[in-house]
Amino acid sequence: MARAPRQADIAAAAGVSQTTVSLILSGNTDGVRLSESTRQRVLKAAEKLGYVPDPVATRLASSRNHMLGVYTFASAFPTDVDGFYYPILVGIEEEAAALGQDLVLFTGTGGLEAPADDKLAIRRTRIADGCLFFGRQVPEEPIDWLLGGGFPLVYIGRRDELGGRIPFVGVDYVAASAAVVDRLVELGHREIRYLRSEDDAPSSSDREEGVLAAAEKAELDARRIVVRAEDAEVAALIERWRGEGVTAVVVEETDTGSLSAALLDAVAAAGLRPPDDLSLAVLGQPKDHPEVSGFEVPRRELGRRAVRLLVDQITASGPRIAEHVLLDCIPVAGSTIGPA
Repeated sequence: MARAPRQADIAAAAGVSQTTVSLILSGNTDGVRLSESTRQRVLKAAEKLGYVPDPVATRLASSRNHMLGVYTFASAFPTDVDGFYYPILVGIEEEAAALGQDLVLFTGTGGLEAPADDKLAIRRTRIADGCLFFGRQVPEEPIDWLLGGGFPLVYIGRRDELGGRIPFVGVDYVAASAAVVDRLVELGHREIRYLRSEDDAPSSSDREEGVLAAAEKAELDARRIVVRAEDAEVAALIERWRGEGVTAVVVEETDTGSLSAALLDAVAAAGLRPPDDLSLAVLGQPKDHPEVSGFEVPRRELGRRAVRLLVDQITASGPRIAEHVLLDCIPVAGSTIGPA
């Protein structure tokens, strides 16, 4: 089997020194005077010979290889286009291509005998110039380790861990959730329940903060509004709330979508017709239910903005700032909210 071409072969074909070839292929030509004709001759020789640079060697030589990592501490990569993370990944791919960046997909432990949140497992991300991270929770030790080493990273989703040192692009769930409750109050609803998961992820806490802010502004009894529940408990809650005179139910939409799905199923099983019998709102548009009122999370733009922020982190000439970006949600009028 023929050996792979080397930089010495390119130098011979282009009629230049191997040092010149190395400088041109690495992009590390700052302070070196090279004519454009020489650069083109080297690149054409490399292409003709089928030369593929070693990304690790390129990174060592130039400190950049135009590769961005994508890493998740949970199962985030979709198996179909209806997956919660699919639009985010589409946005990441689109913006990376627009900025001339390649993507490296890190899938958990990569065969290592370590959990995905172990810093030995995520050490592999350093082959890239920087990395985007997913997950409802932040494994603080490995992320702190990366930040301490000066590695550029951006988290997708609002993060307040590690003293606000984590750069992120998130969503303004507080304002969007408050707007949904404001709408219900304007339509005369006074007995409102907010259904949320047991998980304490920032996205869930932000939604609750918005719901409670709107409830307090309307002088509702905030102590009765928030109810944490598992999927299996939802049907019984609906039956209980009917007896309590509840006229509107708001539910959060998480990455799994299971809680909102359980609510919609329970309402249908009880024979209730929104909004005539009960007003419904989902804080995050559930798939297959475009008629449901609430708001849509700008997931595609979330991915695009995260890539732009990461590239800014990578190319920053001075000290990196932990920039925090929040995107507005898109209101969905739907047809499941009506007068009390």
